[in-house]
Amino acid sequence: MTEQLAADRSAPTVDSSTSEHSVPLFWPMAAAANIGSEALALMRRNLDYVAALETIDHPPPPAWATPNRVRLDLATMYLREFSDPVPGAIPVLIDAPYAGHSATIADYDQDQSLVQTMLASGAPHVLVTDWKPATTRMRYFDIDTYLAALNVVVDDLGGKVHLVGLCQGGWLSAMYAARFPGKVQSLVCAGSPLDTDAGDGPIKQLAHRLPLSTYTDMVELGQGLMPGSFMLTGWKNMHPVEQYENKYLALYRNIEDKNFLQRTQKFESWYENAIALPGAYYLQAIQQLFKENRFAKGEFIALGRQVSLRDIVVPLYLLAGEEDDITTHEQVFGARALVGTPDAQVTQQLVPGGHIGLFMGRQTLRNAWPAITRWIVQQDG
Repeated sequence: MTEQLAADRSAPTVDSSTSEHSVPLFWPMAAAANIGSEALALMRRNLDYVAALETIDHPPPPAWATPNRVRLDLATMYLREFSDPVPGAIPVLIDAPYAGHSATIADYDQDQSLVQTMLASGAPHVLVTDWKPATTRMRYFDIDTYLAALNVVVDDLGGKVHLVGLCQGGWLSAMYAARFPGKVQSLVCAGSPLDTDAGDGPIKQLAHRLPLSTYTDMVELGQGLMPGSFMLTGWKNMHPVEQYENKYLALYRNIEDKNFLQRTQKFESWYENAIALPGAYYLQAIQQLFKENRFAKGEFIALGRQVSLRDIVVPLYLLAGEEDDITTHEQVFGARALVGTPDAQVTQQLVPGGHIGLFMGRQTLRNAWPAITRWIVQQDG
């Protein structure tokens, strides 16, 4: 009995806080109790950063900013309609880029929407080509497939449209205007590589430096597709410091800025969710357009007929960005001397900013696109 009492007296006193800290569930709280307020704030900041990092690296798919309806559901696209048809008015068809990212770039956000800008500036009826991500069954779709899809859309809209081509959608729209001049009332090409031999931008250098076998190998790895992840890696490697370092440093510095986080997450939902392209379409564009410049030279075959920039005879508006390193202004403006449109009916404009800013930059949407929209409406005659 005496030995038992002695043992009891020698046993350490255990309070409730010590006992709960002995359970792994409570270890973070035990650490927080001992590290001080500054260290605790740092730990919270780091945890917030980890959560934000997951969101920007693996964001949800992008969404359309403006209510719309699917007018046509084709194998290649959803034709999205953002306003009701207006009797007697020629529709404005925005041909979004089919280059590895979602067509939502044309309707990015409430205050960064080309669709909304054009509607507010007098365009009566606006639609967008929402090109579908390529699946294995689409691997043999080529440029003719997409020209034919555009033709179905134009016929469904009454047989004539104002075409607004963004980036790669610009050369597709220009091809359509060359192939079917009677179905296009006017043509706008924004950041569009029409004369791919012009200038000396990084995309031109890359297209000519890498052998076609490099691109073919990637398509083979993609089982007949050009995977979006491959293209995304290529785009990031054009600006490695920005994409692999500065972006994450900026995120950490601004982790407490909710507006910054929302803007970043919005952009990354568009940028990180790259979509696959059909291998046939991709390789044809690389070889015949970017390596051989066949369309500008009048050697491209579109739906069974040889076409050229010279076959474009409609009023033409060319828009380029001063700092655009995806499509340099020379590749856009070089078309002016090659098209069949009378020079007096060609307008060109160089605006501040880079490539993506041409379509969703606040400054360009505010300062350039309202005038472009009014120019389009004037072409109705």
